[in-house]
Amino acid sequence: MKTDLEVLSAGTHAVVNQAPLLVDYNLFKTDGVLVEALEREGAGWARARLEEFGRLTGTEEAIRWGFQANENPPLLHTHDRFGHRIDEVEFHPAWHSLMRLSIEHGLASLPWTEPKQGAHVARAALMLLASENEAGHTCPVSMTYAVVPALRKQPDLAREWEPHIHRLKYDPRARPVSEKAGALMGMAMTEKQGGSDVRSNTTLAETTGGGAYLLTGHKWFCSAPMCDAFLVLAQALGGLTCFLVPRWTPDGERNQFHIQRLKSKLGNRSNASSEVEFDGAWARIVGEEGRGVSTIIDMVQHTRLDCVIGSASLMRQALVQAIHHTRHRKAFGRLLVDQPLMQNVLADLALESEAATMLMMRLARAFDARQEDAGERGFARLATAAAKYWVSKRGPSQVNEALECLGGNGFVEECILPRLYREAPLNSIWEGSGNVICLDILRAMNKEPEAVESVLEEIRLARGSDRRFDAFTKILEKDLTEPVAELEARLLAERLALALQASLLIRNSIPEVADVFCGSRLSDEGGRAFGTLSPNTNFQAIINRAFEA
Repeated sequence: MKTDLEVLSAGTHAVVNQAPLLVDYNLFKTDGVLVEALEREGAGWARARLEEFGRLTGTEEAIRWGFQANENPPLLHTHDRFGHRIDEVEFHPAWHSLMRLSIEHGLASLPWTEPKQGAHVARAALMLLASENEAGHTCPVSMTYAVVPALRKQPDLAREWEPHIHRLKYDPRARPVSEKAGALMGMAMTEKQGGSDVRSNTTLAETTGGGAYLLTGHKWFCSAPMCDAFLVLAQALGGLTCFLVPRWTPDGERNQFHIQRLKSKLGNRSNASSEVEFDGAWARIVGEEGRGVSTIIDMVQHTRLDCVIGSASLMRQALVQAIHHTRHRKAFGRLLVDQPLMQNVLADLALESEAATMLMMRLARAFDARQEDAGERGFARLATAAAKYWVSKRGPSQVNEALECLGGNGFVEECILPRLYREAPLNSIWEGSGNVICLDILRAMNKEPEAVESVLEEIRLARGSDRRFDAFTKILEKDLTEPVAELEARLLAERLALALQASLLIRNSIPEVADVFCGSRLSDEGGRAFGTLSPNTNFQAIINRAFEA
């Protein structure tokens, strides 16, 4: 890590009291919470891999790729110079460097190519580091990872496509998948008239026999349209059905998959998000006719896990930037990090980040065990939705407060924080906005009581350790075992996520963290804004734990 000992001359004045660039540091090794969670959740075998990936993502070169990919957003080319329809997306070389780094380190395939205990945990930790560096490119990485469980509902398609997905090779060329070194997968569900109400989709699927169909219609959001194939929902004779739509047909022709435009977005600018039309696009059925939602929901469940990881990564990187800055910047004769009010803010941000990271890693362990363990399957079903709701909600506030720690230096585009701030709202929208997720929680409670019991069992592991926790969870248990009105669904989701986080912190963190979290999140001992923790807090212990310089 670079120091600020050298005083630079700007001609008219000396440049002093500025934090050095935060580059050439190991994102993994400086995150003690993540290091501990990797071991605790069963993926200690991957530590060397994480240390190497943490080193790579913290290099000055890799950090520069993130800036370049966002400063040079993708370009759509609908036709070549001779007028042929090509529907290709051009990316800056930095995007390809980021994609190559993540794909070659298994972020899109690890749990499927190395199906052993802790594989999802190891992959979650890798995704956290990649997203800390640059979040946009993790969209196609996430979808490629998440498509496998849905594909396996159509075994012949899984046998055909999984070998391409699982290769640790990034190949951006627009070619039939049989000619490529590796493949990326995407998803297109929402339409103009329905959004999250996918059952109102109007895209039609006409069978041509043998499991093949022709699709006609549109999709209002199709992320990463340069992928090699997409899971798509369309109306077949038997109802809403899931299909695989490749970019190339079996005879080597470009499929009738037309990119209408790329979205101009608040954030996520390095990634291409698009509107597409299908004009008789060739497709293969996945699962049964009329069972489209239940088929694609496994993909959605895995991408919801990645929403939690994505928000935790933004919170983590914002916290690191704030601590780094305050450790070097002086005001009123003292380093900012030594000033009481700043310590209160930093410690509060550290609490939020640690709670998000711990919950994310615990969810990943449930994904590892869910096939063989019904309890973990139920836990993953309900806890993922609650975590997706709450952690995604906390992300924007966390990044905003961290940006304020840097003041004007955090508000200029040379700093990473404006990018994190624009990115932060995305995970609340992707794969279900807040209301959709909360309604899904109510649905799970009503239809899957075993999921409720699995979550309660996890929470109860910390019972008797803290009076505030016990009082909070007593109310929660009552809410979870009685009918809940739709109007109260958001409050329930919030309490559920907080109880899970508190339980994990009580059992696994240092006493200072658990005590202050329970006091500030589960009771009225603190205020509503960051930086309102009890004055009895051991701020320095919490800050030092958060970012090991």
